[in-house]
Amino acid sequence: MSSSTDFVVARNDFTRCKFIATTLPSAADLPDEALLVKVERFALTANNITYAMLGDELKYWQLFPAPGGFGNIPVWGIGQVIASKHPQVTDGERLFGYFPMATHLVIEAADVSKRGLRDAAAHRQGVATVYNAYARVSDDPAFAGRQGDYQALLRPLFMLSFLVDDFLNENAFYGARSVMLSSASSKTAFGLAHLLHARKDIRVIGLTSAANTDFVRSLGYYDDVVTYDRVTSLPSDSPVALVDMAGNSELRATLHRHFGDQMKYSGRIGLTHRSSSPDEPELPGARPSWFFAPDQIRKRAKEWGPGGIDLRFGAAWSGFAPMLDRWLNITEGRGPATVKQVYLDTLNGRVPPEQGHMLSLAE
Repeated sequence: MSSSTDFVVARNDFTRCKFIATTLPSAADLPDEALLVKVERFALTANNITYAMLGDELKYWQLFPAPGGFGNIPVWGIGQVIASKHPQVTDGERLFGYFPMATHLVIEAADVSKRGLRDAAAHRQGVATVYNAYARVSDDPAFAGRQGDYQALLRPLFMLSFLVDDFLNENAFYGARSVMLSSASSKTAFGLAHLLHARKDIRVIGLTSAANTDFVRSLGYYDDVVTYDRVTSLPSDSPVALVDMAGNSELRATLHRHFGDQMKYSGRIGLTHRSSSPDEPELPGARPSWFFAPDQIRKRAKEWGPGGIDLRFGAAWSGFAPMLDRWLNITEGRGPATVKQVYLDTLNGRVPPEQGHMLSLAE
């Protein structure tokens, strides 16, 4: 028996974290059709903190179970199959998908096709399909080297950006002529700003902290950049939509009260500020609601047919990916101490917006 090193956090206090050893079956003892995968590297962003905050509500904690009130935060990354009991999957193959913050993962491979496979483990069922899907990327140059890092860091976030843009456009932006993005420096926000900017008839307003103003302006996608302490200086006489990545209750209330009935849509996407009150009062304007990406995926999959989402998303990604070299500095880190430090820095908002971290628990 070999073991995996897992990084886990206390589900009731994310500042408490530790490493645990998890027993793995040997190659010979793997169940039929199972794969033993070495987690090569994974991305860690503020979006993963949102996964933790919504861990119970959206079942993220059940994907990679941890003992005793702890949880393993899911991350997007690339892994290599080091032992396979599935006849259609060979040792050495590389997979892209959802992994635990760990050195290894056992996958119960199912629905294996030329392009991908699914983990059919019982504890992983009942969640959105995308979280159990793995792409087979061994021969795909889009997942090699730095391009692979971009995929892990930004592809899942840009999918969210793509779906929000599609949802707003489908609903004619609820009559709004401007869209405000809080946490405008976040990776999901600037991906969405990129898409909205191309629509020409929509004004894109970035809400950010003073420290991130220069970075947000440098992106070139925001028509206006406003610091949080100056949001009430925005004209309140025309219809607006809010896409809230920050999850800050006080900011959301201030914006709703400032715009009143002109707040036509208020979508909650993320929780980067971790200061959302569970008991929010009724606010003027549109009622704040969560945007749940899997709902939009299911809707569009039905309407657009097989491959429809991938085709449209691929076109959008190909317009976005070439820009990333200009904005993103990727740092690679290895070993438990580094993973813990980057996690705590991310948790406490100490990672600059232009920084991307690719990590591995292996030394």
